Amino acid sequence: MKLVFAGTPEVAVPALDALIASGRHEVAAVVTRPDAPAGRGRRLVASPVAERAEEAGIEVLKPARPRDEDFLARLREIAPDCCPVVAYGALLPRTTLDVPARGWVNLHFSLLPAWRGAAPVQHAIMAGDEVTGASTFLIEEGLDSGPVYGVLTEEVRPTDTSGDLLTRLAFAGAGLLVATMDGIEDGTLHAVPQSADGVTLAPKITVEDAEVQWSAPALRVDRVVRGCTPAPGAWTLFRGERLKLIQATPVLDRADLAPGELSAAKNNVYVGTGSHAVELLWVQPQGKKPMRAADWARGVRIVHGELLGS
Repeated sequence: MKLVFAGTPEVAVPALDALIASGRHEVAAVVTRPDAPAGRGRRLVASPVAERAEEAGIEVLKPARPRDEDFLARLREIAPDCCPVVAYGALLPRTTLDVPARGWVNLHFSLLPAWRGAAPVQHAIMAGDEVTGASTFLIEEGLDSGPVYGVLTEEVRPTDTSGDLLTRLAFAGAGLLVATMDGIEDGTLHAVPQSADGVTLAPKITVEDAEVQWSAPALRVDRVVRGCTPAPGAWTLFRGERLKLIQATPVLDRADLAPGELSAAKNNVYVGTGSHAVELLWVQPQGKKPMRAADWARGVRIVHGELLGS
């Protein structure tokens, strides 16, 4: 089939690479979000998908909105059979959905109908899911509600951050997306409507959502830290300034600390929660680089009974 691939961040690049390497389908163009300011200089930078497409000599389309007439006119000129999508980052209106003969097919990083929305991997970790996966489905105008072509499952490991899990799903999902394109082309794959049961939503995780609540149980604190790493980054307050929490682990045999109470030894830093303590392993003070929590504690000279949190 002739394909137009839509995607934006680094997590979409493995799928683009897999489609290019498949040898069976032609990636005629790529659709991605417009260049965005990045870095301290806030200069405009192309998306990872745009950079990869340019390296491969593929035409790149960067509409401000996917309903723009210039973009729609070019898409109709290309006349794709199908448009595979991975983390494009914009809603597709009906006028755009109607262009490819076989529709737009999304690779979504959850087992639909669970975790429909922008942050399925983060929500799966924060909810304590033991298994998640990826799904390919035909995009409709509803939120991730279209019929499903294929799925794969992936274990959520006890120490997984959302970054770890998303990386594994991106590479495994790339194969699923290629297999879905193959099945659509040869007529062996047909989309099955999603169940009306088990629908959960996964809206974008905000900075406010990522604040650790020390009154919660230690397992919940651990899940929030892992689910919000690397983005937007779990955090708490220390002496009125934000302290980013990069890695922590529950300590099941210690329950002598009040919620948020700090206890620093030579090589360990513990914080009380609503159940047992957690040990802070890596933190990042405001305006500084990531560091071992024990080094941070020595530098700030924690006072006995001092608390984290608002």
